Amino acid sequence: MRTRWLATGSVVILLLVALESKGWTQNQQLSFGVIIWRSPTLTAQFWNPILRYVSDKSGVSLHLKVAPTGPEHSAMVRRGEPHFLYSNHNFIKENEESGYRVFARPKGDAQSGEIVVLKDSPIRSLADLEATEMAFPHTAAFLGYHLPMDALLRKGIQVKGHFAGTQEGAMTQLKAGRVVAAGVNAEVMRAFAQRENIAYRVLWSSDKFLNLALSAHPSVPADTVKAVRAAFLQMADDPEGAKVLAASADVLKQGSPLVFIAARDSEFENMRRFYRNTLVKVELQ
Repeated sequence: MRTRWLATGSVVILLLVALESKGWTQNQQLSFGVIIWRSPTLTAQFWNPILRYVSDKSGVSLHLKVAPTGPEHSAMVRRGEPHFLYSNHNFIKENEESGYRVFARPKGDAQSGEIVVLKDSPIRSLADLEATEMAFPHTAAFLGYHLPMDALLRKGIQVKGHFAGTQEGAMTQLKAGRVVAAGVNAEVMRAFAQRENIAYRVLWSSDKFLNLALSAHPSVPADTVKAVRAAFLQMADDPEGAKVLAASADVLKQGSPLVFIAARDSEFENMRRFYRNTLVKVELQ
C-alpha cells in the first residue's frame, strides 16, 4: 500500500515538474502580452479592466505584459515569453517558431496602413516625400512602418525616417510639425485625430489586412485556452462585459467598443505572405 502511494506521488511530482518546465503551473498568474501602440498609461487604462473581467469569468488569472518598444515586444514574442498575445508580431517570419495559436480576433473590417500629412500640407503625392522627414512608430510596426516603407521603396522614394516609439508618438510628431508625413495605422489615426482635434489627408493607403489576433502559446493547456477564449467571445453579450468594453473604448475615444470573435491562423495568411516578399528589412532585437 505504501509502495503504491509512493509511486502515485512520484507520478504527481513528475507531472508538476513537467508543467513547470514548460513555464506553466496550475493557478499561477499568466501573462497577456499587448503590442504597444499608445503610451503605457493609455494601454494599461484600456486593457486592465478587460483582463480583470476575463480573469474573473474564466478563472484564469491574467496580467498585462507590455514591452517598452515595438522591437522589444517582437523579441518577447520570438522568445515565447507571454502566455497569451494581442499582437501581430507572431506572424513575422522570424517569430513563427514561437508557435502561438490564434483563437480570436476583434470583430470588424480589416485595417490599412497609411501615409498621412496635415490637411494644409503642400505635399500632394508620394513623390513629393523624396528626401523629406517622416515619422514612423518603430521598426517593428506592420501597418505604421512595414507597409508604408515597402510602398516607398517600391517607388524608389527615399525619406529620412524618425521613430517615435508608438503609433500615437508618430502622430504627435506630425501634429507638432516636426515631420511632414507619418506612417500610421488608419484606425488609430482616425481616433487620434478626433481626440486631438487635428485635420489630415491620406496620401497613400495599403491593402487591407486583418491586423491583430488573440493567440496562445503552445505551453498553455488547451482547457485554459478554452476558458479564456470563451470569456473573450462572450464578453460583448454580457451586460457586465459590455460595460467594461464601452468604458475602455471611451478611454481612447473609439467610435465603438471592441467585440471579439472566433478566428483561425489561416485568416492571417496574407500578412505572412507580405513578410515573405517585402523589400523592408525587418529589424528585430
